[in-house]
Amino acid sequence: MEIIGIICEYNPLHNGHLYHLQKIKERYPDSLLILVLNGYFLERGEISVLTKEDKTRVSLESGIDIVLELPFIFGTQSADTFANTAVKILNNFGVAKIIFGSEANDVDMLINLAKKQLDDSYDACVKKYLGEGLNYPTALAKALNVEFNFLPNDLLGISYAKAIIKNNYKIDIETIKRTSDYHDTKSDNNIVSASNIREKLRNNEDIEKYVPHSILDLIIKPNVENYFKLLKYKINTDNCLDEYLDVDEGIEYRLQKYINKSNSIDEFIGYIKTKRYTYNKINRMFIHILTSLKKEDNKDLEYIKILGFNNKGKEYLNKLKDLEITTTINKESIQYMYELRASIIYDLINGTNTFSFEQKNKPVIID
Repeated sequence: MEIIGIICEYNPLHNGHLYHLQKIKERYPDSLLILVLNGYFLERGEISVLTKEDKTRVSLESGIDIVLELPFIFGTQSADTFANTAVKILNNFGVAKIIFGSEANDVDMLINLAKKQLDDSYDACVKKYLGEGLNYPTALAKALNVEFNFLPNDLLGISYAKAIIKNNYKIDIETIKRTSDYHDTKSDNNIVSASNIREKLRNNEDIEKYVPHSILDLIIKPNVENYFKLLKYKINTDNCLDEYLDVDEGIEYRLQKYINKSNSIDEFIGYIKTKRYTYNKINRMFIHILTSLKKEDNKDLEYIKILGFNNKGKEYLNKLKDLEITTTINKESIQYMYELRASIIYDLINGTNTFSFEQKNKPVIID
């Protein structure tokens, strides 16, 4: 039996994700699928349109056997941190392969690019080009001296490969050709990107065509007005903004300068956005400010939470012995504290009650 790892945010789970799972099952009919799932706030700093509990349930209903939590602290950071933690979690559970969607669909190329990025001179080179005003994908290409279109899934794929190489994990990677463009927010094909679906949600368009019918009543349209009000209060009343993750290089002064001149979150981002502070980095920073995530609390995994499983997953979990990272939740840990904070902020924004799910700490079980 192949133990296969998947890393996804399911924001929301859509037809493209179902296609991904279908193709894995076609390749490996006798496989067990383990998902590392991001929660309430995502790698690009976005607010999830499904709660963590609902994402767990629909994942299991769609063919996943075990769902593991990617903790808030790591799931709302840049691609390398996001990927390194997710791969570490999968390695802990004996995964032999990670299969992900890819624009290039060229494993050898992604691995070669990962190896080049691990060179000691690479980071300094990227910073140099960013300092010259280039955007991140262009700076990457110049630092690596390659002609390659660094698109979102491939960037994550390179980060997965780096995590495997750097930690000497015995994990292979495989790709499935991505059939939609992340940046395309207008297409109306049956399979479109999650960003396309979220754009349609913002515009009050029907999304029934693009997602499983079972999730339509579960989708939340994040209340951006509540989000902006919370952020405005926090920035106006907190004198320690520079202590929080991603608040660097004096940007706290720009935050304080423009927060009361802005009438919406988009207007605020427009005031403070620079080539160094991208849209994604700003959104991650906002979430870290709201949850008071301090730079010093950016620590390693303290435990791995099992969010859910089916009968097949339960049988596999029962066979696992002497895991390197425990699955026992430590309610006194920094990791757990921030998971609770994230759920509270999510509830204040959306009027949900995810805090009770976090407190119960009971996995979702599907027969």
